[in-house]
Amino acid sequence: MKETQVLFRVEKLNKSFGATKALQEVELVIHGGEVHGLIGENGSGKSTFSSICAGIQPPDSGMMYIGQDSYQPSGTIEAVDRGISMIVQEQGTIGGITVAANVFFGKEAMFSRGGLVNIKQLNCAAAEALEKIGVSHIKPDQIIDGLTFEDRKLVEIARALYTNPCLLIVDETTTALTLSGRDVLYRVMEQVKIGGGSVLFISHDIEEIMEKCDSLTVLRDGTLTANLRKEEFAEETIKQLMIGRDISKHYYRSDEKVKVCSEVVLEAESMTASGINGVSLKLHKGEILGIGGLSDCGMHELGKALFGLIKPKQGEARLSGSGRVENAAWAVRHGIAYVSKNRDRESMMTVCSIKDNICLPSLKEISRGGLISKKRETLLAQKWYEFLKVKALSVNQYCNTLSGGNKQKVVLAKWLGKGSEIMILDCPTRGIDIGTKASIYKIIEQLKNEGKSIILISEELAELIGMSDRVLVLKNGRISGEFFREEQLTEAKLLEKMI
Repeated sequence: MKETQVLFRVEKLNKSFGATKALQEVELVIHGGEVHGLIGENGSGKSTFSSICAGIQPPDSGMMYIGQDSYQPSGTIEAVDRGISMIVQEQGTIGGITVAANVFFGKEAMFSRGGLVNIKQLNCAAAEALEKIGVSHIKPDQIIDGLTFEDRKLVEIARALYTNPCLLIVDETTTALTLSGRDVLYRVMEQVKIGGGSVLFISHDIEEIMEKCDSLTVLRDGTLTANLRKEEFAEETIKQLMIGRDISKHYYRSDEKVKVCSEVVLEAESMTASGINGVSLKLHKGEILGIGGLSDCGMHELGKALFGLIKPKQGEARLSGSGRVENAAWAVRHGIAYVSKNRDRESMMTVCSIKDNICLPSLKEISRGGLISKKRETLLAQKWYEFLKVKALSVNQYCNTLSGGNKQKVVLAKWLGKGSEIMILDCPTRGIDIGTKASIYKIIEQLKNEGKSIILISEELAELIGMSDRVLVLKNGRISGEFFREEQLTEAKLLEKMI
C-alpha cells in the first residue's frame, strides 16, 4: 500500500483505573485512506483506547493529533465535530424515540426553527442517511424500541456515516451483525476509505482483520506489542503477539468419539413459537447438542423457547421427571440455565457488582431465615470468580467496567454457582478473543465430562463442529438436518442444509 499523509496519531497514551493500568505508553499512527486494525485479548485495553479516541473518557497522559492539530476532546460531541465517530459493540441507540431522532441525536437544531423541530425534514434526512448505507426496510418514523438488535445497529451505522467522519471507529461491531449486516458495514468502511478518511477497525476475528485491514496494532495487557503492515500479517504471528503464549490452532475438544448416555433430560415435541415451526428434539445427559443455521433461521428463538422465555403456540418443552417447562423462573428452579446472545441486556446486571451477578440465581441457597448471609454470598462469588479467572480488582467491581470476555465469564459463573444441570448457551463466545474462547471451551468440555447437558447455539460453524456431539441445522424455523460427531463433519455439509 502506498504511504499517505498521517490522518490520526497517538503518542504515549496512558490510562489507569485505580491500581489497574489499562493503557501504558500506547502509540499508533493511522494514514489517510486506510483501514487500521486494532486487536488484542479481552482486557488488553482496546475498548479503553477507542473510548478515549471517541471522547468518551480522557487519558491520564499522552497526546492525540488529527493531522498536525492537537486533539483533546471534552466529550463525544466535540469528537464528532472534529470528524471522529464511533460505532460501539453493544447497543448504542436511545430508547423511546424514533429512528430519525436517533440518527440526528444532538443535531436537532439543524431542523429547528423557533424552537420547534420540523419532523418532516428530520424524517427525510434520516431516510437519506439510511439510503446512503443501502438500507430501505427501516422507516425513519419507527420507534427504535420496535427494531431488532441488528436493525438498531444499522441505525447507528447510518448515524456515524452521516457525520462524514475523517476517522470512523468500529468497535467489534461485526459480532452483533448477521452476514447481510456485515456487508452493510464493510461497504460503509469502503466509502470512508475511498473518501480519503480512515477506519479504526477493532475485531477479535483474525481472519476478518487480515482481510479488511491495511495495517494493524496489537495490544496486550494495555501495552503495545506490535504495529504491522499488511505484508507482515500472519495468523500465528498475530496470535502470539496478542496472547504472549502458545495456543493450539485446534483448541476445541480433542476426542472424536461421542460419550453420551441414552438418558433424555430435555425434550421438545412439535414446538411452534415465534421464529420456529414444529421443532422436535431430544437432549441427552452428558451431551453437547449444537444448533446452527443462517441468520433468522430460528435458532436463537428456539433457545429462548426451551428456557421458557418464549411461550409456544403449539407443542411444548419437557424436562425429564419434572414436566412441562412453564416459564424462565420454573426453568431456573429446575436446573436449567440460559446464556443469551445479547449479554449486556439479557444475561447480566451491568450496573451491579460481579458478586451481585454471580449470586443472583442462588439467593435461596445463600440465605437463612429470609436474610442473605454475607459470608455465604462472598464465598460463593469468590469461588467462581477465581475458578473462571475473571480479570478484575475484586468481586465488588461493577460489571459495566469489565471487558466483554470477563463479562461472559461472570455470566457463566452465576450458573455454575447455581449448579445447573442443563446449560443453554446462545453464542457464548460472541465478541470474545481466542484466549478466552479456549478457556470457555475447556469449561464446556469439563461440564460435559461431569454429566451436565449443553445446548450450544452458534453462528460459527467451526465451533459447532469442534465442540458438539451432535448438530441440528435449522432452516426457516424447521430442523433441516442432523449430524453426528463421528461422521467427519465439515462446514460444507452443514452449509448444504442451511442454504
